[in-house]
Amino acid sequence: MKSYVLKEHAGPLAEYPHMREANGFLFVSGVSARKPDGSVEGVVLQPTGRKFRDIKLQTKAVIENIREILKAAGADLENLVEITTYLTHIEDYAAYNEVYNGYFKAETGPARTTVAVSHLPGPDLLIEMQAVAVKPTK
Repeated sequence: MKSYVLKEHAGPLAEYPHMREANGFLFVSGVSARKPDGSVEGVVLQPTGRKFRDIKLQTKAVIENIREILKAAGADLENLVEITTYLTHIEDYAAYNEVYNGYFKAETGPARTTVAVSHLPGPDLLIEMQAVAVKPTK
């Protein structure tokens, strides 16, 4: 088994890898829209002092972060077989699907489960995804 800890990505908040490889499968740990500097994609401080959190920008950032993690093992999004998504607001489901559907199709995309949760590890996070992929054989 092999673990992947990618220094150029936002680090895990505890002692676990970004991804673990076992028996030809790639298990991607929960991925958020956190950037390497600790800030969160899709969060804008408005002139009023309130924060605007954009589920579409965060969804895109999460999927792109998963893509970059998979690349470390020579894989890409088409190698995904399963995704589990956690949303802090089920009202964001339609907007999340809009972005998701731009990346995946029912005929070729991964199996998927989406659940609503009360919190994620960060007040600005609206979404987190974990994934399983098959490592390509070359």
